[in-house]
Amino acid sequence: MNQFEESLHQILGQKKLAKIQNVTVGIGGAGGLGSNCAFNLVRSGFKSLVIVDFDSIESSNLNRQFYFTEQIGTKKVHALKNNLLHINPDLELEIKDTKVTPDNINKLFKDCDIIVEAFDEVTSKKLIVEEYMNSNKLLVAATGLAGWGNSDQIKIKKVKDKFYLVGDSISEANESNPPLSPKVNITAAKEADIILNYVLEEE
Repeated sequence: MNQFEESLHQILGQKKLAKIQNVTVGIGGAGGLGSNCAFNLVRSGFKSLVIVDFDSIESSNLNRQFYFTEQIGTKKVHALKNNLLHINPDLELEIKDTKVTPDNINKLFKDCDIIVEAFDEVTSKKLIVEEYMNSNKLLVAATGLAGWGNSDQIKIKKVKDKFYLVGDSISEANESNPPLSPKVNITAAKEADIILNYVLEEE
């Protein structure tokens, strides 16, 4: 147990930390939602993550995503792995530099207990939600997090027993209403908190 995990052990206790570290979370998308949800999960003690994305980092990503200027041009999944290991060097990360498709989605997330939908692109969002909304895996997805102000409108909706939707369900990202760090981070943190609460409260 490294220093970071020792500090979590003191905060959470052995039983809670063991429950958290026994879960594998799959994250579809390593952009604003995915990268920020991932660091919140890691800081909460989650150790086993499967992260899927095929994009590279652009300068326009830095206003809301967990990346840095020296990482521009590199693949998001590899940069995110490096950044997360700076929090906990003993993480068990499975990085998949690929696009999620109907043909590979089950293989990509087959070992995951929990799925985070964190895509920007509508087709991929729809694919992951339709695949897991009726499964035995906890699914946490997001919609409506663009712009600024009215952050209290970002709500958690329990759609089904194991399917939660986070966002205001209104603010679609566009040129006049761009995604920015505060609302993206609030949504990502709420996704992570749903997962944390689910794991710790589950009997």
